[in-house]
Order: sequence, then C-alpha cells, then structure tokens
Amino acid sequence: MKLPVMILTAVALVLLVACSGCANTPQDSPATPAPTTGIATPTPLPIITTATPEPLRTLPPEQVVDLQLNKDRTYSDITLHYNGGRGLLFVQKIMMRVTRSDGTVEEQYMRDGKKPQQGDEIVIRGTRGSDRCEVYVTSAGTMYKVKDESLIIGGMY
Repeated sequence: MKLPVMILTAVALVLLVACSGCANTPQDSPATPAPTTGIATPTPLPIITTATPEPLRTLPPEQVVDLQLNKDRTYSDITLHYNGGRGLLFVQKIMMRVTRSDGTVEEQYMRDGKKPQQGDEIVIRGTRGSDRCEVYVTSAGTMYKVKDESLIIGGMY
C-alpha cells in the first residue's frame, strides 16, 4: 500500500521541479522599428583570434573517445584519426582547426558534420614549420575542446 503513495509522491515532485523553471517569463519591451533608408549590403565578418587560448575541457568518463593526432614527415599533412571508445554513442561531431605557421587557418568537420564512425579521419595540409592543431568534440549536445597541440615535422610538442 505504501508503494503507490511513494510513486505518486515522486511523480508529483518531478512535475513540480519541471514546472518551477517555467514560472518566470521575460518582460516584453515594446519593439521600435528601425528606420530603413535603403538596401543594406552584408559586410564580411573578420576572423577573430584570441590572445589567450580557450582551455581544454575533459569529456565526462562515460563519453571519452580515442583520438590520435599525427603530422606526416613527407607532406606535412596533419591527420586526426577517430578510434571510437566508451563515448562512441554520445559523439555527434568532431572538428579540427589548424593554424599554420604562415598564419592561415583551416577548419574541417569529420564526415562533413555528420555523426563520425570508428575509423574516420580528417586530413589537413600543414606546413614544414610549427602548426597549431585544435580538436573539438560535440558529445551529448555539448562542445568540448579536447586537444590543443603544436605539431612539427616528425613529432608533437
């Protein structure tokens, strides 16, 4: 007899918690239309680089995946290889950004932004100098910066 009462109490508590965040609504401010004087032409947005790099974020233990980063000695290609791992089911996207020693930046998503599969890889042309490589994993709806390394021919720093 106590089990149904406990279940009903738990359901009621869950509903109260779920509804508690919906009680406050933002105040609407009156919208004033902006005057139009002609057709606006879009201006290209500049690439913004930050002086301080964003910190690495560790994936939760149940979402950890194995990523290997290498730079080829012959052609300077930078390769990110996805080996799967415990978080295989949670991973939605993997993106690699390479900032070459000449200052150019290139970003590429694994499988063009679709869910990656074990064994997938990204290859971006590097330089003979030191190239910075950042790897971002979107797992369970959250983006994590999981690698930020400077790569040179024949190894990693």
